[in-house]
Amino acid sequence: MYEDLKGELPITTEFKLYSGSGNPQLAQEIADILGVELSGLKLEKFANGELYARFEESVRGDDVFVIQSMAGQNVNDLLMELLIIIDAAKRASARSVTAVIPHYAYARQDRKAAPREPITARLVANLLEAAGVDHVITLDLHQNQIQGFFDIAVTHLTALYLFGEYFKKKDFDWNNTVVVSPDVGRAKAAKRLSDYLGCSLAIAHKGRPKHNMAEVMAVIGDIEGKTCIINDDMIDTGGTLIGSINELKKMGAGDIYVCATHGIFSRNAVQRLEEAPIAECVVTNAIAEPDANKPGGKVKTISIANEFAECIYNVFMSRPVSGIFGGNSTI
Repeated sequence: MYEDLKGELPITTEFKLYSGSGNPQLAQEIADILGVELSGLKLEKFANGELYARFEESVRGDDVFVIQSMAGQNVNDLLMELLIIIDAAKRASARSVTAVIPHYAYARQDRKAAPREPITARLVANLLEAAGVDHVITLDLHQNQIQGFFDIAVTHLTALYLFGEYFKKKDFDWNNTVVVSPDVGRAKAAKRLSDYLGCSLAIAHKGRPKHNMAEVMAVIGDIEGKTCIINDDMIDTGGTLIGSINELKKMGAGDIYVCATHGIFSRNAVQRLEEAPIAECVVTNAIAEPDANKPGGKVKTISIANEFAECIYNVFMSRPVSGIFGGNSTI
């Protein structure tokens, strides 16, 4: 029956890139860099709110990469949408499915800080694995330990050095500049940024009476009269950040710049930052922010698309990703 098949069967693995509805602008930018098209995935929502996904082209035997950033008012829909897309790809006999997640939902719930709390970051990891994902590529997790919640490969990128390159272009006196960690937990990342920039480090010690609220109690390091660069992984409502900014100003800080990987910007966070006593707030486009980059505005974005594109290409080609800024991050 198989006399026409001589030798080994040809293996024709194809690369397929798709986007969820979380951040199609970033997905398109990544696709343009890679020179591929985003197409062939139909996404719908039924009248009762249920989600639907269908691949309109064959993915049998292909390496499928799905870009989905999970943030905003519909974060739960975006998580469910990603799970459904992964399930559809596996049931369509994709060879592998890689979830490219610029912002990982529920990352702040990574431990039990009080009795009877969930560890939702672990739950999200379990859901992704149950859906059938083979590999996760993500950016600046709230805590590095979240990688250990998975039993599959996780490639963890960081935007830290992109911020470093951004600030190196500023005309700063680096002997009079200090990177400020907003809390002790972010101190290691802030130290890496300060080393990269060749400036000093300060650490803010704060208490957190409840969610989305913090109070700066002391600052370890010299900030008086110095240009301060506050580095964090995310900005949500901005309440904690603005409280820290006001306290730093009271302690004699000079110009204050803010950089954070994930600009969630819930409620009126952008407006509050525009009115805050800062020179600039810089975030990546891991989360789409239509109110950024306005003329005369303080909120700016830098693109992470090139790093994701390079990482996706290297993963598909089975090449190391450690050469990419932040590849195999230990922050």
